[in-house]
Amino acid sequence: MAEEVKVPAAAVRAQTEAVLRAWGMPEDKIAVTAEVMLETDLRGVDSHGISMLIMYSQIQAIGQLKLSAEPRIVRETAVTALIDGGAGLGHPVSDMAMKLAIAKAKAAGIAAVSVFNSHHFGAAGIYSHMAAKENLIGMVVSTSKMIAVMPTRGAVPVFGTNVMSLAAPSREYLPVILDMSTSIVAANKVKIYALAGKDIPAGWMVDAGGEPVTESALAYRRLLEGGEGGLTPLGGAGSALGGHKGYGLGLFAQILASALSGGAFSPTRNKTQKPGDPDNIGHFFMAIDPEAFRPLADFHDDVDDVLRTLKATRPILEDEPVLIPGDPEWASRERRLAEGIPMSAGLIEKIREIAAAAGAPYLLGV
Repeated sequence: MAEEVKVPAAAVRAQTEAVLRAWGMPEDKIAVTAEVMLETDLRGVDSHGISMLIMYSQIQAIGQLKLSAEPRIVRETAVTALIDGGAGLGHPVSDMAMKLAIAKAKAAGIAAVSVFNSHHFGAAGIYSHMAAKENLIGMVVSTSKMIAVMPTRGAVPVFGTNVMSLAAPSREYLPVILDMSTSIVAANKVKIYALAGKDIPAGWMVDAGGEPVTESALAYRRLLEGGEGGLTPLGGAGSALGGHKGYGLGLFAQILASALSGGAFSPTRNKTQKPGDPDNIGHFFMAIDPEAFRPLADFHDDVDDVLRTLKATRPILEDEPVLIPGDPEWASRERRLAEGIPMSAGLIEKIREIAAAAGAPYLLGV
């Protein structure tokens, strides 16, 4: 097999659905989860799409993952809600939470919904985009299971990659979607490099002495096994290039997504967590209705003016124009719908093994 092949989007969706179905996930949850995972791959966020079946299979095998979980609201006001994810995958409860935030924001102008007792939820930008599609501003924050990110001046990791996403609607352009980890890179991107046998760039990860780690298999093994060294915060190790700012963002992501909801802080959780105990990941969703502040048309005018100015900015290189957050993902989506989703031989073999172990058909066709 070639080092990388392109698989049609329909096959990627069908394969994801088949594995989730074999694991016993209800059909309505399968539909939401597979849609989010496929959309993630289409937008080029390969670290959070079908490749996540590798991790999901591991936590499903030890009983951490409750695939039939029914999320439930445990506390609610006109503009807030707290949802128990029931230890299920994060995609269905996140879809529910953002839809609830959207409905409340349309009624009251602004709303926030927190989730606890969840697991990995895919790419945060999928959920912030839900708000933008409704002409609202969306914000999403989440913690993660893995203790992977070094605090500035620290020799050991403390935080997860703790993601943030913001999305805003526009009239003239596609929605603006900022979707990022508060670490310099997502931990699962290291996994993608390891599966492809490629070295990671210097600066993504350092050892306990602050020296770069570039061998991807070693880097990913260290992330999985824990110990000294880890991913650097957004901005890199130290403060010269703003690493302390990424560290601060990661801290506040932890506060918003977990301290607010009752989700876990991994270093504390890991002291008592038994093999079958859920990870208790926390998420935070906010929706803001611009019409609560001013006419929507005026808001659109101003957003369009900003975006138009950015796109007209003279670039350093003629063939590298100034981009808007979300532009690379929209371009990837169009290209991958036409050409297929690139998958490494290593990832394809992993998916084949997972399907066989689950008793699901192998449907990627390569």
